[in-house]
Amino acid sequence: MPERLEQHHRPAIAILLQGRRTIHVFKPGRPPRAAVMRALEAARWAPNHRLTEPWRFYLLGPETAEAVAVLNAALVTAHRGEAAGAAKLSRWRRVPGWMVVTCAESEDAHRAREDYAACCCAVQNLMLSLWSEGIGTKWTTGPVTRTDRFFECIGVDPKAESVVGLFWYGYPEEVPAQQRKPVKELLFERP
Repeated sequence: MPERLEQHHRPAIAILLQGRRTIHVFKPGRPPRAAVMRALEAARWAPNHRLTEPWRFYLLGPETAEAVAVLNAALVTAHRGEAAGAAKLSRWRRVPGWMVVTCAESEDAHRAREDYAACCCAVQNLMLSLWSEGIGTKWTTGPVTRTDRFFECIGVDPKAESVVGLFWYGYPEEVPAQQRKPVKELLFERP
């Protein structure tokens, strides 16, 4: 089937799944709160074993985002020098929207693993919902998210919740190209 015709017959969900990209550079201006709320509504419908609904969503306002950006810049400065820290701070200050997704902790190791997986499903729902409205995201689990000070900045008890990720969101300035391995390289059929 010709590629043009094939794309015409692909379901909308396949186009959305294959089109979504991690966005590194955003246009100025925060997307409407209503779009974010629709994405959060979609996120909470992710599959989760025993309906634990372990996800927690934190929308960061300007003060908290600034505190996280400054904290991250300090970490970068300590490892790579002043110029790198200043460049990172400048870049992070241009991010329009900030969110943190956490997972409620469980003392049961199996449940903790299932809950983390459920939170990742919720994140996928969130990102796809935003992408369907032209809003891109970047999911990071960088060193800043693993510091005690980060938890203090976002007002979360690290004994009660773990960070699934720090998310930036906004309208993409550029959408990077992406490639994936063909399914035949990843599929292993057993008799």
